Order: sequence, then structure tokens, then C-alpha cells
Amino acid sequence: MWKDFKEFAFQGNVLDLAVAVVIGAAFGQIVNSLVENVIMPLVGGLFGGIHFEGIVYHIGDATVEIGVFIQSVFDFFVISASIFLFVRLLMKFKRKKEEEEEEEVDPTEELLTEIRDLLAEKNK
Repeated sequence: MWKDFKEFAFQGNVLDLAVAVVIGAAFGQIVNSLVENVIMPLVGGLFGGIHFEGIVYHIGDATVEIGVFIQSVFDFFVISASIFLFVRLLMKFKRKKEEEEEEEVDPTEELLTEIRDLLAEKNK
């Protein structure tokens, strides 16, 4: 059982996933800081200095913190957009690399293909 676990844990996919989780957590902290410390103060300034987290409604004994909800929704959209742009940028580089690899044709293979085609024409 230990051997099976070691094989599973040290496969490339598990290690790649672990690295992705760590990088994702760090990236999330960066984006959260951007939203909380840069974007939301600017948005609040545009709306007359409103701090969204301070928007609270009291209904009887209950406190509805609608501002915290608005902040969470805004965080979600900014984080989603950031991840989308980051993945799109990575895919662009990956496609560019694949195109470069496709362009690299082995000259020997090309010559052999031409010889094959010439022999096929000659035999007809």
C-alpha cells in the first residue's frame, strides 16, 4: 500500500497540482490586495467616499451586511477576470511555441517525401 501511495503522490500530475494550488493561493492574495487596497478605494471615491463594507441594514435583531456581500461579489469578478487574462496570456505563449515547433520541418523528411512522390509518378 505504501508503494502505491508513493507512486501516486510522486506522479507528475499530483506535483503539478500541488504547485498550482500554492501559486493560486499566492495569486489570490495579490488580487485580493489589489481589490481591497487599490480598486475599492477608487470605486468608493467615485461614489462619494462610500465604503461598501459599511453598508448594513438592521431588521429587528438581525444585521444584514449587504456591503460585505457587494465586496465579495466584486472580489469574485476581479479575481475571475484576472485569472482569465492570465490563462489567456499563457495559452497565447503556448500556441506560439506550438506554431514554432510545427514550422520546424526536418529537411531529411522533406527530401524523402519528394523522392517518394517522384518515384510514385515514375512508376505510373
